[in-house]
Amino acid sequence: MLDQKIKSLAKQYAPELIQVRRYLHTHPELSYQEYETAKYVQSKLTELGIAFEEKANTGMLAVLKGKNPDSRVIALRADMDALPIQEENEVPYKSVNAGVMHACGHDVHTTILLGAARILNETKDDWEGTIKLLFQPGEERNPGGASYMIRDGVLDNPRPTGIVGLHVHPGLDIGKLSFRKGRVMASADEIYITIRSKGGHAAAPQLTADTILIASTLIVSLQQIISRNNTPTSPSVLSICSFQGGNTTNVIPSEVKLMGTFRAMDEAWRFKAHELIRKQAVGLVESMGAEIDLHIDIGYPTVDNDPVLTDAAWKLADDYMGKENVSETELRMGAEDFGYYTQIVPGCFFRLGVRNEAEGIIHQVHTPKFDIDENAIEIGAGMMAWLGVSL
Repeated sequence: MLDQKIKSLAKQYAPELIQVRRYLHTHPELSYQEYETAKYVQSKLTELGIAFEEKANTGMLAVLKGKNPDSRVIALRADMDALPIQEENEVPYKSVNAGVMHACGHDVHTTILLGAARILNETKDDWEGTIKLLFQPGEERNPGGASYMIRDGVLDNPRPTGIVGLHVHPGLDIGKLSFRKGRVMASADEIYITIRSKGGHAAAPQLTADTILIASTLIVSLQQIISRNNTPTSPSVLSICSFQGGNTTNVIPSEVKLMGTFRAMDEAWRFKAHELIRKQAVGLVESMGAEIDLHIDIGYPTVDNDPVLTDAAWKLADDYMGKENVSETELRMGAEDFGYYTQIVPGCFFRLGVRNEAEGIIHQVHTPKFDIDENAIEIGAGMMAWLGVSL
């Protein structure tokens, strides 16, 4: 059986794949700067005899053909970029790049897709169709590397009938997978606000507009956009995460800057909320005597898992992993530029368990101590290969 062959190959290659992951983890690169990462991935594809095309500057597209290559087309995707975080793990593969860390597991995703590529290449006489392998830059930063990959034609000639991606999940135990049909992750937009006045002495606030007070009032006021305009049954969140202004005790600053994020599960509400945010912010700031610059940087759309494709993938996971090891993914307000792909072709984005409490592997993504149980790499590579040949 092909699934058993895939499992055997994944187990055989696992030690080498762990070393690949450790190399990538040691040498992280930020979004759109994955030059050495790209060279490394290209070298691994070349070792396997797999041809590739460069896409989106630091991304790659490789195409594998089995029997009857025109009979079906599926795409498998991995992201490659790291985050601006200083790693605090004391491990042999700790990041050597100061202030940069694979704190979201993209080193794992890239390794898994390389592993799946090796398995698929070795078994291409056993499966039918064409499989596209997408190694993508810039998932962590607007406008999202997926948008550039799509721009550069990775979904064209031929167009896949579906695309599959995975993400490590530190909330899920090692040996477990999770899937969810329909909407699974939120849209994400960035908000940038600058409030200006002439500034002045703290003892004479009547002679200027108090930018600190105005910014504080605005932050509280903007929460009403969510609580009094959006239906409570549709998740949405607005968070102001940066407040920059002033540098002493007796001067009202002439400028205050705010930055934040807006997340939504409904695309119509998403853009209605943008207009409400603009109206509320401009009206309040100007009514309090200051000027405002507001920019909403449109980010990733929602991730929508195609129900038919995801149902098929879920059943294949049940067969491959055992039904007791596959559960439903919780709805998450996190965002993923995989959503761009799901706007064009049916998509399935699933979760790979990496948690191991006994080993102290419990930390969440985007934190300085994030790490994984590396046994997940064997599972992920096998699962991606199995879905690639079966969907």
